[in-house]
Order: sequence, then structure tokens, then C-alpha cells
Amino acid sequence: MADLQLRSVEKTYGNGFKAVHGINLDIEEGEFMVLVGPSGCAKSTTLRMIAGLETITGGEIRIGDQVVNELAPGKRGIAMVFQNYALYPHMKVRKNLSFGLTLAGKPKSEIEEKTAEVSEILEIEELLDRLPKQLSGGQAQRVALGRALIKHPEVFLFDEPLSNLDAKLRASMRVRITDLHKRLRSEGRPATVVYVTHDQVEAMTMGDRICVMKDGHIMQVADPATLYDKPANDFVAGFIGMPEMNFVECSFARDGNVPVLSAGDQQIKVLDGLADRLTTSESTVKLGIRPQHLDIVPAGTENAFTGEITNLEFMGHEVNVYARIGGGTFVCVVPSEDYDSSLKRGDLVGLKPEGQHIHIFDVQSGQNVSLGS
Repeated sequence: MADLQLRSVEKTYGNGFKAVHGINLDIEEGEFMVLVGPSGCAKSTTLRMIAGLETITGGEIRIGDQVVNELAPGKRGIAMVFQNYALYPHMKVRKNLSFGLTLAGKPKSEIEEKTAEVSEILEIEELLDRLPKQLSGGQAQRVALGRALIKHPEVFLFDEPLSNLDAKLRASMRVRITDLHKRLRSEGRPATVVYVTHDQVEAMTMGDRICVMKDGHIMQVADPATLYDKPANDFVAGFIGMPEMNFVECSFARDGNVPVLSAGDQQIKVLDGLADRLTTSESTVKLGIRPQHLDIVPAGTENAFTGEITNLEFMGHEVNVYARIGGGTFVCVVPSEDYDSSLKRGDLVGLKPEGQHIHIFDVQSGQNVSLGS
């Protein structure tokens, strides 16, 4: 296997539209890297440039010790799994799996051995004599995965491979793919993976690290816990996490050494060492707090926002409580065992941020100024 490096990689189309803006990314050998972001952020374009299906217009892509800018896709040592599986409809599963090895002129004994090995790993032995039209979505996806795995490539590329599956199948395939990655690593043949998705659940549960993209720029690259706990900017903070982070613009001042945030006529004194980490001199900032880091308290409680409940969502293990705060709406996630069932729409409640989990963002740049140095 090999590592992967992108250096100042750009993509500009003939009409002058710049899709990718000089991105830099290092992916280690055996790492599972997820590219995630909203539609149009250029994550699939980036993957296709790595694969050689899109030409780059600037920068350098290196797989292992080789610059691959000018190499054809078949010469790059990659295998790609597509969203639509791309199985040959007239070939049975066995032939779909082995076709690449046949084209490469591999001996029949090697082809049979590798086909049997991959079929066992993915538990598709009973499917080998079926045509693609006889497969379910999950079975077809496993065959597509097997066709990539059988090549023993330098890098595996996945382009939203689970988006056509229902929720239950997506969950099981997430586990299957990550288990396969761990198995290969434990057997001493680590698989370098670049996986594209718009689904943050896939990103957070599958990736060793995640690259969050927006409009052809990389916003942050980090492990899932860091993205959740220490988002570099308000875009990452709002994109990662469900329900998404609550935001409200506040005026910012200091009362002695303690920063005070005011949203309209409501005021929060920020404690727990946050004052020492703040790196902004702006008088207006954006406060961010995750729904899981708000506590419901009586209306009027000190250091809590008071709002009117507008909606309640019972989710089984937790309840989402929506409350109107100033001109916006906050959502608070309450574990079911802690939920006060007497609450109803129209009630006034306090929403108290857990001080150590408050984030403060620069209004202009969006950068998280509460992380400190």
C-alpha cells in the first residue's frame, strides 16, 4: 500500500469556473480518510482527480513515491467503488470479480484463488453464479467492493458508495467496510482508503480522519472527536453534529477578567477558563453551543438564555426541545430519563450552556477564537 499526497491541487474548467482551490492534503499509508461536505463542495471532483478521471489544472498528486499527474487511471495503482456499483450486467458475479485480473493476464490459478479469498471475506460465495440483476442493493455493493479488493491496489477510492441503500443497509455496510479495513490492517496489508460522502454519520463513524470541504476549499482535517469538540470555524461546527450547533450573535465585553456575552437583553458570563483562551478584540462575536451541551433550567436562571418552547420531538432515547431565543431558535437535547414530561409548547424555560463547551467565532472570518493557541 502507499501514502497519498495532494500539493496545491487545483481544478479550473474551460468556462473559467474554479472548482478546487489549491488544496493540500496528506493521507498516511493504511489510513481511512473521509472527504465530507455539502453538495458542490468538490469532494467528488477531488476524488476523481486522484483517480485520474479528471485532469488537474495545477499542483501535484503523489501516490507513494510517484507523481501521477500524467498517468492514466489504470496505471495509478488505485481501485474505485462507484455510487452506482458499475457492475457488468451480462457477467455473473464470479466474472465481475475476476475480470480485471483476466485483463491483466494473471494465471487462472491465481484468479481462482483470489476470487475465492475475496468471496469468503465479503461472504458472497453463494452469489458467484448470479447475474447483477439478481442481486439486492447490499449484495451488489459487496460485489463492487470485492471487485476493488481483488486487485490489491495501492489506494481504494469510494465515491458515495452507500447513498443508494436504505438506512438499515447503509448502517450494516458501514460496519462491513470498516471491519474489512481493520482486518486488512491486522493482517499486515493495510489499505489506504479515500472515501467520499455527504453523510456526516458515515464520516464520523468510518474515518480515522475527516477532511471537511466547502466550495473547493479544505476547512479542517482532523479525527472525528477533534472536529466535534474543537471545530476550527463556524462552518465545521455547523456541519458536524446532529442536531446542528446553535448559533447566536452576541455583543462581547469584559467584566473585569470575565467575558460577558449579550444577546439582546439576555446575558451570559463565560467562565471555566474560556477568558484566557479568547483571541478576539471584536465587540460582536458569534456564540456556538451544541444541543447536547445545554441544560434546561427554570426561566430567569442566571447565565442562562430564557426562551419559549416552540416544539418538542420525542426521539426514544432523547427529546429535542426547541425554544425561541431572541430572533432565532435553539434546540436542546435532553436524555429521556431526565426529561420533564410536563413541559409543553408555549412554556418559558431557561437554556444554560455548559461553560466548558461554549465556542466563540469571529463574525467576519468564522474562525473559532475560543480554541486559544
